[in-house]
Amino acid sequence: MEDVIELLRERHQGGLVALELPDEDRLVEIEEQLLIPLPGDYKEFLLNASDILCGSLEPATVMDDYAHNFLPEMAANAWDQGMPRYLIPVCEAPNGIYAMSQEGAVLLWVPGAGISEEEEWGSIWQWAREVWLES
Repeated sequence: MEDVIELLRERHQGGLVALELPDEDRLVEIEEQLLIPLPGDYKEFLLNASDILCGSLEPATVMDDYAHNFLPEMAANAWDQGMPRYLIPVCEAPNGIYAMSQEGAVLLWVPGAGISEEEEWGSIWQWAREVWLES
């Protein structure tokens, strides 16, 4: 985890946008809005890396209620499109939505097609290294 965060911070393209990291209380509020618990790794990701901008992908944020990638809004839209309710969006992409299972795996869900069997990562940190950093 620490090495991935370090790599992400090295590639951070902060510029004019100042994003904030959430605290535990904010994550509790988000869980209450989602009506589903956040997996432990996702909490760690949000607490330690959700202020980073790098590459072409924009993972979900929990600090700006009006952002296009605000997690509760992303989740509501994804679930409306048919994404299984046990999955929590991590990041929207042109080819679908990267989502996390309660067990901590990240997979690609494609609207109209379902879960892509070829696109799965064992943790959000593996996804961050192999997908987000390379975007």
